[in-house]
Amino acid sequence: MSVEQYQGTFIQQQFADRIGGANYGKDTNIYKFEKIKRAKAAAKAAFPDIELIDLGVGEPDEKADDGIIAKLAEEAAKPENRGYADNGIPEFKAAAAKYLKEVFSVDGIDPATEIVHSIGSKPALAMMPSAFINPGDVAIMTVPGYPVLGTHTKYLGGEVYNVKLTKENNFLPDLSAIPADIAKRAKLLYLNYPNNPTGAAATPAFFAEVVEWAKKNEVVVVHDAPYAALTYDGVKPLSFLSVPGAKDIGVELHSLSKSYNMTGWRIGFVAGNPLIVKAFSDIKDNNDSGQFIAIQKAAAYGLANPSITEAIAQKYSRRHDLLVAALNEIGFKAEKPKGSFFLYVEAPKGIKGGQRFATGEDFSQFLIREKLISSVPWDDAGQFVRFSVTFLAAGEEEERRVIGEIKRRLTDVEFEF
Repeated sequence: MSVEQYQGTFIQQQFADRIGGANYGKDTNIYKFEKIKRAKAAAKAAFPDIELIDLGVGEPDEKADDGIIAKLAEEAAKPENRGYADNGIPEFKAAAAKYLKEVFSVDGIDPATEIVHSIGSKPALAMMPSAFINPGDVAIMTVPGYPVLGTHTKYLGGEVYNVKLTKENNFLPDLSAIPADIAKRAKLLYLNYPNNPTGAAATPAFFAEVVEWAKKNEVVVVHDAPYAALTYDGVKPLSFLSVPGAKDIGVELHSLSKSYNMTGWRIGFVAGNPLIVKAFSDIKDNNDSGQFIAIQKAAAYGLANPSITEAIAQKYSRRHDLLVAALNEIGFKAEKPKGSFFLYVEAPKGIKGGQRFATGEDFSQFLIREKLISSVPWDDAGQFVRFSVTFLAAGEEEERRVIGEIKRRLTDVEFEF
């Protein structure tokens, strides 16, 4: 039977209100990523002989380091690694604490009480509200941004208050603009730097401001840092936990997905305030039985070798330079980010003498359908599109070819900005 056939049965009446209740599955709105998927399929069908250049994908284009893979194979073969990991192995926690110190200069992290592994950052963000949110409580989120913590806040009967990230404020949230009544009701403040999708980087001064604001308003800070080690042009990786007082009010979520090309491996960690780590661990213990021990040991190997990430960052930095230069020659006002593999640019207003773009989504759809270039639109705070430098290209010569092809496709029209 199809989904539609079951919509007429009693099952349709049983869904929870949080996902739509009796109307679940009947919403005709199409999520933007589904629109992108459909547009890509249509473009490929219409132009089967033309390469589709995917600048929308938000995951690395290469496999994990050979040393990490070899460590996984070695550990997977050991019978003692076959069982449940529960809330993690000491070896991984120790490696995470050492990694924070060596890469981010974070001192004083106790691996036994202030670190717990997670099966990637997404499940950690999904579970975190369960430790804090009661009906009516508020989680403060930034937009544009990654919505998972906010989604689960709403599932628990909480509310989400959005703070816009604007170019004028360097894509940092203006904490002073958060209303006093919201701050009073808020339990969680979610931050993400280097930022997805803007590529913006935080500063020690901003994080110090966050600590002061959180203490004043008694709000827990959750800093999502999957791109923290991917920085460029001499910018030192920055951890929220390196700022005095940060551990008093929050935690930081790290992931090996982006910094070690390990998206499918699903491994990361939560570090910081021991009471928050304990509460999260209790919630986690009721959600999963831990990541495969062999993966944790392979990840520990990776954390002990941060030069792996440094090489990955060099590749992304080189690609950013090429893409920024190409877009600016066309007329965009692109600025190389200080971190992440995302490039966030304002969409043009239209084509001279032709099509207009009322939104970033309009421009993104034009790029896919007419130019076979995939991107991700963001219209939460202005009209922007996000390009990713994780496009498929084996080596520098191929990178230059792909960027040259992008430039060629975008110069047969004249954009208006």
